[in-house]
Amino acid sequence: MINEVLWRLIPLPLGFLLDLLLGDPVFLYHPVRLIGNLISLTEKLLRSLFSISPRKERLAGVFLVIIVCVLSMGVPCMLLWFCYRISLGLGIAAETFLCYRLLAVKSLKQESMKVYHQLKKNNLNEARYAVSMIVGRDTEKLTDLGVTKAAVETVAENTSDGVIAPLLYMALGGISLIFFYKAVNTMDSMIGYKNERYLNFGRCAAKLDDTVNFIPARISAWLMIAAAFPLGLDWQSGKRIYQRDKYLHASPNSAHPEAVMAGVLNIQLAGEACYFGKPIKKPVIGDSGREIEYEDIKKANQLMYGSAALGALLFTGVRFVLLFVFRFKI
Repeated sequence: MINEVLWRLIPLPLGFLLDLLLGDPVFLYHPVRLIGNLISLTEKLLRSLFSISPRKERLAGVFLVIIVCVLSMGVPCMLLWFCYRISLGLGIAAETFLCYRLLAVKSLKQESMKVYHQLKKNNLNEARYAVSMIVGRDTEKLTDLGVTKAAVETVAENTSDGVIAPLLYMALGGISLIFFYKAVNTMDSMIGYKNERYLNFGRCAAKLDDTVNFIPARISAWLMIAAAFPLGLDWQSGKRIYQRDKYLHASPNSAHPEAVMAGVLNIQLAGEACYFGKPIKKPVIGDSGREIEYEDIKKANQLMYGSAALGALLFTGVRFVLLFVFRFKI
């Protein structure tokens, strides 16, 4: 029994290690791109079927969420079932590979460090372009400090969205839940905007994303605080700012990892930003202990890696207990 549990436990820690080693190779088509294509096609279909009115747009958005979630979970689960029917080894390999492809530790570091390297070379335009690849805000007019802040904020937020949350859902429900989470997260990033096009159509996706990230955001914050101590960062300030500023965001979740990051680095994050040409005022998170600098991008990644390692250990333990209790039903 224990041997079987250990075999089925392999995909989570091994998938995590593969992500640390390999990241996101350009020659491999990412599953999230397939989910994104599905979202785009489904949106076009539903908009053609539903007349334009706020109520019907909201209904179409609900149908989109159902269709995308069912297909995003169903296809990989059928593939995995088929692999396990052939052999345990093939099933383990397939499950490990799928887990690895849905984690974003190394790719998040690589993309944010592109911003760091351009700032270090005083190439502001290139730094703006690099940060535009990983944030949703307008970047054309950002100063070097604005670019740096955007990069640090996205590392903080994606510590939860791209690392801790997928690990948690993999631990709780295996491939089906990790794909469900990534489908919801991708829908929110594509249609979860409060603009004229998506205010009604994307409402269901945005609310569901808030729901599925509620617990991971809070776990991420405490893992970041715990990781700050062995890294020699200011964990006490991180805890203090987190407890004070964790709700200073329109999202119920985003400020949690951002508040820890701001506290640990003794900087201020958030504040006003432009989206689709419109300035959006946000509360400032953290104290103005010092001005942010591009070296903070490296420190943010160190904290992200430390939090990811703690999360992988924690959720591997959770997965072990659940596999043992539920006899591989997850």
